[in-house]
Amino acid sequence: MIKAIFFDVDGTLVSFKSHRIPDSTLEALDLARKKGIRLFVATGRQYYAIDNLGDQAFDGFITLNGGYCVVGDEVIYRHPIDPADIEALVHYQEEIEPFPCGLVLDRAIYMNYTNETVKELFGMLNFPDQPARPLRASLGQAVYQLIAFFTEGQEAQIMSVLPHCEATRWNPVFADVVPRGSTKAVGIDQMIKHFGIPLTATMAFGDGGNDLPMLRHAGIGVAMGNSDKTVREGADYVTSSVDEDGIFLALKHYGVI
Repeated sequence: MIKAIFFDVDGTLVSFKSHRIPDSTLEALDLARKKGIRLFVATGRQYYAIDNLGDQAFDGFITLNGGYCVVGDEVIYRHPIDPADIEALVHYQEEIEPFPCGLVLDRAIYMNYTNETVKELFGMLNFPDQPARPLRASLGQAVYQLIAFFTEGQEAQIMSVLPHCEATRWNPVFADVVPRGSTKAVGIDQMIKHFGIPLTATMAFGDGGNDLPMLRHAGIGVAMGNSDKTVREGADYVTSSVDEDGIFLALKHYGVI
């Protein structure tokens, strides 16, 4: 029996086309709540940058790909990047090759600079422009994630100077760089420990590469129809896209609602 469901946001709960939760998904969430199922968000976004869920209530938030987990007003888990890696990043940017990069703190995001690629990606997400600040200005502060605009071809070289981090991507133009071992699966474990829910009673929905760890980890992992081949192959079930009632249909398929 499913007792907890974890949802990615962009491309899963929220449509890239309308930037809102489809009506069928809203109905599914309501039906699940009425059955006493706990509902959680699991996103790469910063907690304070989640602005597209309307008035929907959730039992907890796994944010920054598992690095910052919140229940109510309590942060139940946090995992910042090793400060040595941030220093190495600053050196790489200043001495070798600059690239657009956002440093995600607990309550702020700072970009070193933006270009057309950044603007296009943020526009797709309906994500506001972030304030500009040199990376060096954040040294000494807890950084939980990098929004790093480098290509797959650049990834190996850049990540070689960040030994305590790993890159996860759902788009070819940028990667979420997180502390090594920080995934949405870790976030699931923190939430079910907090609420006393067995892993076998969990279900997860996602569409991107950063969702794969939780889709494989949850009792049932569901890939959205708008996912790429790797994500679909890593899931237990593939539903239709976010714009084609995917969440509603999958929950009906499994008899959850």
